[in-house]
Amino acid sequence: MGMDLGQGVNLPASTWIDMSACHLIRIGDWCGFGPQCAILAHDGQMDEFLDAGLVGRVTIHESCHFGYRTVILPGVEIGPRTIVGANSVVSKSLPPDTVCAGVPARVICTLDEYLARHRAAMASGRVFPWTEYNSSALTAERRQELDQALADGPVYLTGGFSEELKGRGGTARTPHDHTALPPGIERFKNGDG
Repeated sequence: MGMDLGQGVNLPASTWIDMSACHLIRIGDWCGFGPQCAILAHDGQMDEFLDAGLVGRVTIHESCHFGYRTVILPGVEIGPRTIVGANSVVSKSLPPDTVCAGVPARVICTLDEYLARHRAAMASGRVFPWTEYNSSALTAERRQELDQALADGPVYLTGGFSEELKGRGGTARTPHDHTALPPGIERFKNGDG
């Protein structure tokens, strides 16, 4: 129906896309959406009063990620490598390389600050390999080990996205070149972000 959809996009079936104006929606490569997100390119709430509805493009650049039930309103542009927290409402454009959340969504920190904080937490040793601790590989012993580690707070499962890039397990995505790396992965491997 005319929507511009990039490669390697995780777009769950529960995502609501504005079918009446989806030709105004562009989603770049390697974006990811949590369950029950909504992307609107029109707003007809004033129709009864003005006999008019608002229509606007939605441009989501590459490597953006949206938490559970994020709502994206018409007329916004979301810069590359932007993370938007769960239950946020994106009513204004968001800059690149940021972490945003809230109603309305606003910048919380830079992507570099966010990644540095998580990289430091991972260095404390609360890390488990995705290949051994994801839900389909979890044995009773590993589940107990994970449960014990979780008593002190969240832990990290690492390597799941790398496995996806190899075509194994993980998230369903739009067709993509399995030999090409998304732009953010090089930055991650180099420790620049």
